[in-house]
Amino acid sequence: MIYSMTGYGKATALIGSRRYTAELRSLNGKQLDLSVRMPSAFRSKEMELRKRMGHVIGRGKCDISLQYVIEGVEPRELNQPLIEMYIDSLAGISRSKDLATDDSALLSMAMRLPEVVQQPREEVDEAEWLTIVDLLDEASAQFKAFREEEGKSLEADFRGRIENILRLQAEMKPLIDARILRIRERIQSNFEEIQDRGRLDENRFEQEVLFYIEKLDVSEELVRLSAHCAHFTEVLNEVTPGQGKKLGFISQEIGREINTLGSKANDAEMQRVVVQMKDELEKVKEQVLNAL
Repeated sequence: MIYSMTGYGKATALIGSRRYTAELRSLNGKQLDLSVRMPSAFRSKEMELRKRMGHVIGRGKCDISLQYVIEGVEPRELNQPLIEMYIDSLAGISRSKDLATDDSALLSMAMRLPEVVQQPREEVDEAEWLTIVDLLDEASAQFKAFREEEGKSLEADFRGRIENILRLQAEMKPLIDARILRIRERIQSNFEEIQDRGRLDENRFEQEVLFYIEKLDVSEELVRLSAHCAHFTEVLNEVTPGQGKKLGFISQEIGREINTLGSKANDAEMQRVVVQMKDELEKVKEQVLNAL
């Protein structure tokens, strides 16, 4: 089973007077790279959140966001020491200027000054945090479902590309047989040019033919190519997710065999087939980078 490293999940919930939103968004990456945004009150829970989400994400560059907006009325506190200081200061100024101001007027002016009304200091509420964890799990479930759906598209593409490579390999068989005949004819023509007519050394001729055939023989490469393609398909069939790196290694081995086929081809038609194989494999390699 293949999962994509590209994923997205989002969940919202009203907790008290706050509507929380948990959001996960990931792209491909070689290692796990988490970026976390959350309210300062929950910073003490960041390591717990990173560990929990790390198990879900596995690998890739992921942005995790936990934010809230206030939808109800939240309690606020008066900064009494600051208000008293403001009133004393205003009263002192009034006396120095011989201004007549009563206490209610001083209080009214003080209440309009900065920071006299403040929110109570936020602390982590464990019951609220447990509800937020459930919210994160809901977003994670959507995230994994998104990855799984994207992974199905990747898997279908991989299977199609590997089947194309094997089909192109099969097209090589008649080309290889035809190439052997051309090699024999070319060597025979060369021998006839450099030797007296009728005095062709058949043993020497056969030795030269065998030399060139062995030098350009690609049977081992074709066998290994088939084996690597079969291995690639076996990995696709594995139930356990997280096979992206393994598929990357196998695609490298497939590439080595195709490159060797190209270097030994010595034939325009075989080279054409090799180029098509390389094109299919390059697309596999591009998509493997997105596989978890």
